[in-house]
Amino acid sequence: MAKKETSSRRKTGKPEVIKELHSAEASFPIIGIGASAGGLEALEVFLKNVPPRCGMAFVIVQHLDPTHKDLLAELLQRTTGMSVVQVSDRMKVEPDHVYVIPPNKDMSMLHRILHLLDPAEPRGLRLPIDFFFRSLADDMQQ
Repeated sequence: MAKKETSSRRKTGKPEVIKELHSAEASFPIIGIGASAGGLEALEVFLKNVPPRCGMAFVIVQHLDPTHKDLLAELLQRTTGMSVVQVSDRMKVEPDHVYVIPPNKDMSMLHRILHLLDPAEPRGLRLPIDFFFRSLADDMQQ
């Protein structure tokens, strides 16, 4: 009978440890921001007013022309003390960072890791902001 109690304690102890680890990993908010192609000024004003060590991550999904070079990350880096990066596939989200979707990609998130996908819909029918917001909500279980 003592073995069952020990076994039972291990079983109840293990989920608590896992829960604590999961809680520590997920201890910062991830903020999704959607913007149209003309949203640069609004994004700059917003980021200028966010403290660089705010403990949050920001993921920006903007409607972009797939044929133009994207300078959004470079332009936004001038307005904030946070690190601003263009997302690459399987990039882990970290606090005090700004992540920008690259042109001609859709983006999802699973376990706080950003995944890039080729667009499923033709240009003009895509909804990259909606697609990412749904993924973000699913990953955050909201």
